[in-house]
Amino acid sequence: MTITQLKYVLAVAEHQNFTKAAQKTFVTQPTLSMQIQKLEEELDILIFDRSKKPIELTAVGQKIVTQARNIVNESERMQDVVDQEKGFIGGEFKLGIIPTITPTLLPMFLKAFTSKYPKVQLKIEELTTPEIIAKLQDGHIDAAIAATPLHIERIKERALYYEPFVGYIPSNHRLSKKEKIDSTDLELDDILLLEDGHCFRDGVINLCKSSKLSGNDKFQLESGSFETLIKLSNEGLGMTLLPYLHTLDISEKQQENLRYFNEPSPAREVSLIYSKSELKLQIIEVLHDVISGVVRGAIAFQDVKIIDPLKK
Repeated sequence: MTITQLKYVLAVAEHQNFTKAAQKTFVTQPTLSMQIQKLEEELDILIFDRSKKPIELTAVGQKIVTQARNIVNESERMQDVVDQEKGFIGGEFKLGIIPTITPTLLPMFLKAFTSKYPKVQLKIEELTTPEIIAKLQDGHIDAAIAATPLHIERIKERALYYEPFVGYIPSNHRLSKKEKIDSTDLELDDILLLEDGHCFRDGVINLCKSSKLSGNDKFQLESGSFETLIKLSNEGLGMTLLPYLHTLDISEKQQENLRYFNEPSPAREVSLIYSKSELKLQIIEVLHDVISGVVRGAIAFQDVKIIDPLKK
């Protein structure tokens, strides 16, 4: 039994296809198939049911994959121990980021991080929170930036910053005359939301539900971007809520429509999250330090109330 064979098993389990697995592991399909077959013969079991399309794990195969993932992770930890002992900060690092954070946070820290740590090869992927959780648990990414708390077993969370919600309220809206707003002013049916799958949307829903003015989850208008929500608001179709960092990039004219909350302002906690196995911890540490340092100067809010990012 070899680590390479276990990596091949994990690749086939992920892609449910020998050809795709071979491509992802940079070997020929016959080589991959032969190595997996040798492992099955050594263990005297079948890991995959090849009669199914797509290929499925057998019952014992599912247990083998779980154990294989643990073994591969621990084998990678050995190199991690050596890197940490030598003080080496480099190598490939796969980072997931949720879509409502990517456009504002990434430009703030990426150049500073790559300049300071040129030996780290960052591979960044935009993912929803459920995708991040799955990929962290399967070992397909090393860390992620997401709204927390998530309360997921085997995933650690380290807060980076607290980002207030800000109301975007056009001049023809019932709340436009208010200098500041409260969560009790909000009516869920009156708020334009991101489409389903965004945890910022779920945070807004939870905020509105806490005001006890509306529990109606039916929306006529939903969008995948804050820019679209702003345009719809400007057309008189309702108000919306934006994360604070996003408000720094809108035009001066649009900023006239911003309304901040009375303190404590509802906010989302944004954290660097990673597996409790703590692989590549030295990179996670410096990434946390760089991002925290960059954002500290942009967000001065202290008195905030964290809104749960997941729909309850």
